[in-house]
Amino acid sequence: MQHQIVTVEQFYQEHKTTLQMRLVSGERGLKRVIREPTVNRPGLALSGFTHEFAYKRVQVLGNAEVDYLRSLPAAARARRYDHFFAFKIPCLVFSRGLRPDKEFLAAAEKAGAPVFQCPMVTMKFINAATLELETMFAPRGTEMGSMVDILGVGVLIRGESGIGKSEAVLALIERGYSLVSDDVTKVILLDGREVVGTCADLTRDHMEIRGIGIINVATMFGIKGIRNKKRLDLVVTLKLWDEVGDVERIGLDVEFEKVLGVDIPHIVIPVRPGRDLARLVEVAAFQTKLKMSGHNAAQELNDRLIAHMSRASLPPAK
Repeated sequence: MQHQIVTVEQFYQEHKTTLQMRLVSGERGLKRVIREPTVNRPGLALSGFTHEFAYKRVQVLGNAEVDYLRSLPAAARARRYDHFFAFKIPCLVFSRGLRPDKEFLAAAEKAGAPVFQCPMVTMKFINAATLELETMFAPRGTEMGSMVDILGVGVLIRGESGIGKSEAVLALIERGYSLVSDDVTKVILLDGREVVGTCADLTRDHMEIRGIGIINVATMFGIKGIRNKKRLDLVVTLKLWDEVGDVERIGLDVEFEKVLGVDIPHIVIPVRPGRDLARLVEVAAFQTKLKMSGHNAAQELNDRLIAHMSRASLPPAK
């Protein structure tokens, strides 16, 4: 599991369009690190009270902060700027299209703190930026295997090289399901409980078919054959029949695989000639979807058998 180091430059480059950010000054400070995945309004710090100042966060200034600074005499304002920029602030964003004054820009430039401008309402920017930062800071890792979205169920298909993963994934795409990633899946932990799978930008939309080569899934099967990211709900491991000790027959025992510390349901499907792997993975996904909605066929049958045996063991009525 990797914990991310997020720089101001990464935050800006990845989200400047969605957050409508424009760099005003302080380009040399873009390598600064954002150490906390949230946003702070520095009203108290600008007023001179810096106890518990959350300076490690992105700082956002709206109407209240700007109006307060404008109300100060020039000398007092300069002292506040010096005190404020004594902290190594990652960056500052002026919302509502507000412009910082020349003294503020000079102090920020001297301190090496990037300053951005954004036309969004302050709280709207804070909410949107916090969501983006939480995703950027989320623990992440890599899982070997291909991921497919089957009727809303995110399935990671794993197995040894040459066992038939790509053929199974291709057959699932032909049936109308969506490819998330081929061969290597990037996983991200959101809110400490939900694992989301995605694909590297470089290989997105593509998959390798042994004997044919690289194909573009979106071009060949349409845009519906691709999904950028999906929550991981099921891990399916394909294994040669002879390598599987006990083949699950009933389905009462549920196995789990830990992915980024989260337990994900895990199914082992034995492979041998003649078995339709795509159909089996599809049924496994359907079964998982039913269990998520509270319907467990194996448990229902088990309860029915126990009830039948209990009735059979009762003495006959006199």
